[in-house]
Formats: sequence, C-alpha cells, structure tokens
Amino acid sequence: MITTCRKMNAAGLNQGTSGNLSLRVAEGFLLTPTGMDYDVLEPEDIVLMRLDGSHEGRRLPSSEWQLHRDLLVARPEVGAVLHAHSMFCTTLACLRRGIPAFHYMVSAAGGVDVRCAAYATFGTEELARRVLEALEGRKACLMANHGMLALGAGLAQAFKLAVEVETLAAMYWRALQVGEPVLLDDEEMARVLEKFKTYGQQSPPGGR
Repeated sequence: MITTCRKMNAAGLNQGTSGNLSLRVAEGFLLTPTGMDYDVLEPEDIVLMRLDGSHEGRRLPSSEWQLHRDLLVARPEVGAVLHAHSMFCTTLACLRRGIPAFHYMVSAAGGVDVRCAAYATFGTEELARRVLEALEGRKACLMANHGMLALGAGLAQAFKLAVEVETLAAMYWRALQVGEPVLLDDEEMARVLEKFKTYGQQSPPGGR
C-alpha cells in the first residue's frame, strides 16, 4: 500500500497528503492514515478498519473511511479503492463536469462515460451515498469540487485505472480549449465495451 501511495504522488495523481487508499482484508480493510505525508509512512501507520467503523493502530484513519467502507460493502468484487485529487480530474470536477465518450478509452472505467458525483462535504455519509450513485455500473468517477475515485480488484488495477482516467481528463480538458469534442454514440461505445471483454493478453487454452 505504501508503495502504491508513493506511486500516486510520483505519477501526479496526488500532491502532499491529499487522497487516500484502501485494501480489503479478512478483518475489514486497511486504510491510509489521515494527514500524513506518504514519503514518511511506515507499515505500522496503516490503519486496520472494521466494517462497523472501529479501527486499531497507532494512527487515526483517513477522514474518508466511511466512503471506503461503504464502497467495499456495496461492491464485493472490489478489493481496492483509490481516491486522489489529481489535477485534471479535479479541474473537471470543479466544473461539475464528467468525462463523456470523446474517446473510446472512456470505456476502461466500465461504461459510456465517467460520471461526476454530486457534491457533498468530505468525510460524510452523504458523500459516500452520492459517490455510490455515480459509480453504479462504473469503476471510476469524479467527485464534484473534490477529486476522483477508482476501483480495482487489487491495488495495481485501481492505480492503473486512476492513471487512465486522469489521462482521459487531461485529453478532454485540452480538447475543450479548442472546441467541443465530437462524442462517440452509444452504439459505438457498446461495441467498444464488448471488445474490451477480450482485450489484452489472454491465457491459451489449457494454459496458465
């Protein structure tokens, strides 16, 4: 988890102590502590959170613990949740603007667009609820006047998706400086989503 946190800063997804990261474990989930620089984190600083909201460890959990908890409860296929204040995603989120189907890679987030969740104060139950709504049928979303969030089966998948969504946000923002991008229609995006089911390296028959 600490390695992934440091990669978030190195990749420009986060600055300073912003953002947070969680990983599902048998006892509940592991979560980054509140207000700590990722460069000084030690394994003992990671907080063990239980689903009832209790926690143990020498540090206090991220203020967004409820967001992570509610997502992991509602989405059993998710093993890791990454929240970041990445520059371009946050810029669009401050305009309360999601990422439409301007590029086929938008489908990497699981649908025909990347929605922007309605605004709510950080660390609240209302924010968790609104993010869950924006993530229905999706693996990533923007958070109005706040940042972005990406889900994955594990840390590597969540990080990879977060980088992809930030890249898309940067491309969309740049395209908007010139004009209004031409969007792919739902029919084309449906074809893309179907093709993505078999995209990438596949195991050979009988292989591992």
